[in-house]
Order: sequence, then C-alpha cells, then structure tokens
Amino acid sequence: MATLAQGKYVWKNGEFVPWEQATTHILTHALHYGTAVFEGMRCYKTDKGSAVFRLAEHMERLVRSASLIMMDLPYSAEELVEAALELIAKNELESCYVRPIAYRGYGSMGVNPRPAPVDVAIAVWPWDAYLGAEALEKGMAAGISSWRQRSANATPGAIKSSASYLNSGLAHIEALDHGYGEAILLNESGMVAEGSGENIFVVKKGILKTPPLSDGILEGITRDSIIQLARFHGLTVVEASLVRTDLYGADEVFFTGSAAEVTPIASIDNRKIGSGQRGPVTEKLQTSFFDVVAARVPEFESWLYWV
Repeated sequence: MATLAQGKYVWKNGEFVPWEQATTHILTHALHYGTAVFEGMRCYKTDKGSAVFRLAEHMERLVRSASLIMMDLPYSAEELVEAALELIAKNELESCYVRPIAYRGYGSMGVNPRPAPVDVAIAVWPWDAYLGAEALEKGMAAGISSWRQRSANATPGAIKSSASYLNSGLAHIEALDHGYGEAILLNESGMVAEGSGENIFVVKKGILKTPPLSDGILEGITRDSIIQLARFHGLTVVEASLVRTDLYGADEVFFTGSAAEVTPIASIDNRKIGSGQRGPVTEKLQTSFFDVVAARVPEFESWLYWV
C-alpha cells in the first residue's frame, strides 16, 4: 500500500499543530480500548473553488456517535465545520480527504473511559480513489466474508467507532488473501449488511435496493446521497433486507462511501454480476454523483461547503 501523503498541519484541540508534531501518548485510552469515533469525507476541486461534500452532516454524525458512547465533545458540529474548512485552507489543498476523530486520551487506564480526557483532531491529506481508479470504471471483484457484521446490540452500526473497524479489518484482510478487492459482510441473521467500509446497492430490473438501517449498517451519508439522486432521476429505491443470492442474481451491484465514492462490483465470489462490468444504472448514478461534487448540479449545491 502506498505511503500516506502528508499535510502541513493537523487541527488538534483548537490549535493548528505541525503534521510531525501531531502525536499522542502510547497510553492513550483509545489505543487500548477503542474509545474513539471518527468520520471521513472528501474535499473536491471544482470550477468554483474547493468544497467539502456534506461536511455538516458528517460533523453532526461525529457528535452523535460520540454521544452514543457517552463522550461529550468540547466542540459543536458547527465549530468542527469551521475548523475543517480553515485547516484545508491552511494546508493549501485543492482536494483532499478529511478525517476528524474524537477519542479518549492520555490520563487514565482501565475499561472505564470516563476519567480519560477527550481529545478532538482533524487531519487532511491528498488521497486518490480508495478502491482504485480502474475500479470506478471497470468494477471490482468482491467476496462474501466468513466474518459476520458486528451485532447491532454489541457494537451498533449507528456508531462510527474505531472499535467497530477491527471487524472491517478482519473481513478486508480475508478478502485480499482470497484474491478479492473488497469484502461483503452478512449480519448475524445472514442478511447482507455492507462492505468493510462501504454501503452496498443492488439493481434488479431497474429497481435500486439497499439494506435497511435495521440490518445493522452504518447510516452512510453517501448512501443517502445516492438514494436522493436516484429518486431525483426517477428511479425506484427500496430499502429491504437482502440475502447473498440477491447479490449473485442482481443485474448490477455497487459500493458507496466517502472514500469509495460510487464503485461498481464486477463479480462476487467469482460469480459475474450482470455483464461483469459497470452497468447503466450504476454509471448514471456515478456520473450524477461526480457532477454534484463538481458543483455542476444546482439542485444539490447546498451539499457543498466551500473552503
């Protein structure tokens, strides 16, 4: 994997810290116990300037995730929006990935997180297509993981937490070891949940289907964007539980996510999906999504937060 590109500054606890100095102690609580919540979003270069896609919604979800793990943040979503925009400008980046994180810091150990202080940071850096630029056009191979999605009554999908992503990491490693580019997880009931870092959609006879939130998935912001864009273009969207054969028999399948954007899936478990390449509905929605983030669709320009 390529080395992470560096920025100039990181925003941490209200201050701009040089990238190399944005460090944390080895006994930071979150490092040992997973007591952290985070977000990921993209800033895009457009003809009108640089803009972050649905920035406020991401920061609101960060605050909500923190609240669900009983961690009160010392900053509001609005303050974090302003900090992110200022950080991007200070780093002089036209396009980048944005990673806010809130975590229990250094000061106490033990399972009880409450005595540990709360730290909040935002980092930005250049990041290309998460699943590969070629996959955006030609699609990718995915495999259904033997690892099940973490239970909604153990580590809820509504919380975007660092702890949850051990589950994702195990599934992703397994997929790579089997020759796939990404994993698809089923929940404990055997229903399709999501990718290791993406939501999933299927297209069958022109109808778009995606698992409901009640199946334990993350309430994806790109997922919501695609649902709205699909309906804007007159497509029928259904949130319904899916089994693995719904994936195998679909005309098209694709991932969505802030990092993955809209990535078609060409095969699952070595079974060709539809034509084995990006299908027409996926291409239409992908094109529409990239038009929106490039500020070419006035109806959705409110989703853009200008640097």
